[in-house]
Amino acid sequence: MSEMASAPKTLWEVDSTHPQEGEKIRDALRQVKDPEIGIDIIELGLVREVRIEDSALHLKMILTTPYCPYAPALLDMTRNKAKEASGLETTIEMGMEMWNSNMMEDGASASWGLF
Repeated sequence: MSEMASAPKTLWEVDSTHPQEGEKIRDALRQVKDPEIGIDIIELGLVREVRIEDSALHLKMILTTPYCPYAPALLDMTRNKAKEASGLETTIEMGMEMWNSNMMEDGASASWGLF
C-alpha cells in the first residue's frame, strides 16, 4: 500500500520572527472558509506568506482559481481575522502562483475526496 506524500504545514516568515503571533494568526485564519469548497484557507494552503514589518502585518495569498467569484469577500474576511488576531494593520498581496491540491495541509485533500 503506497501513500501519496502530503505537503507540510506552510512555514511563514512570522513563524521564525514572532512564533506565538504566527500560531495565533494561523488559528484565526482557520475560521475563514472558502464558501464554495467549505475548507478553510489554511488547510487549502492559500496563505503563502505572513510577516510582521514596520508594525504592520503583511500577508501573501492566492486563490483556488484566478476568477474566484468570492475573492473580494474572502480577502476581506482574511484581512479582518488577521487584524483581529494580531492587533496590527493588515495588508494582503495577491500572489501569482497557481493553486493546486499539493499545497493543501497534510490529510486535507483526502477529506475533500481528492485522494
